[in-house]
Formats: sequence, C-alpha cells, structure tokens
Amino acid sequence: MISFNLICDNDHGFDGWFSSSQDFDGQKQRGLVSCPVCGSVKVEKSLMAPSVSTGRQKEKMAVATTDANRRALAVELKKLREKMTDGAENVGDRFPEEARKIHYGESEERGIYGEANREEVEGLLDEGVGVVPLPPVPEDAN
Repeated sequence: MISFNLICDNDHGFDGWFSSSQDFDGQKQRGLVSCPVCGSVKVEKSLMAPSVSTGRQKEKMAVATTDANRRALAVELKKLREKMTDGAENVGDRFPEEARKIHYGESEERGIYGEANREEVEGLLDEGVGVVPLPPVPEDAN
C-alpha cells in the first residue's frame, strides 16, 4: 500500500491509501477519489517527502521493546481500538459485503467493523470504499 498526500481544487489536503500509483490514477479517472471535506473529485497528488528506510530508522523502531514500554503501548492501542469501534457494529466476516452495501447506499449508513483478508480490503479500496485497519492489540493486554 502507498500513502499519497492529496489536495483538491479547493486546497483541502488529505491522505489516501492506494495499492499503487496506477491504482490512484484509475480510481481518479473513475471519479472514485474525492475530498473528504468538500466532496470535490478534482484531486491531485501533492508534494511528499520520500520514505527511505535507513539503519537509524530500524533502531528507532526497536526502542519500544522493554516490558514496561510494551505494556504501555498495548494499553494505548487498546484505547485507540475501543475509540474506533465505540458505537460501531461488529459484522464479523460479513464486513466486505456490509461495507459495500453502505458505500452503494443499499444499507443504512453506520459505523461497522469486522474481518477481511488482504484481497478483500484491496478490492474495497479499489472500489473507493473507505476502510481503515484496526490497530492490533496484543492478547495479554485484552
């Protein structure tokens, strides 16, 4: 997945996740990429700093490995997950089907969460269905 910084013709900046640059171009041509603020479909990629992996970044990623840090991080991830699912309906493995129904106006608009594999998520994103992965929570923090 690639994250692009996007901007609409009304100068609203936002992020979008796509499987490739070609995926963005295809969705844009089909009018599936729109500004979350004003709904404009006149969207372009804006300037982005490249993401470069270095040894120093790998060291930073390994800092939170102590038991105390791991426990604190698990607590914060659990809070974030609870905030994301608060008031949303758990539709389980029907998530891709329900998300499409909501997206296409075949079902009432509401917050949902559930299970989907990578291919199902990519399919939803290709169709312009807005999905965000829930942060994983280590089992010992549940």
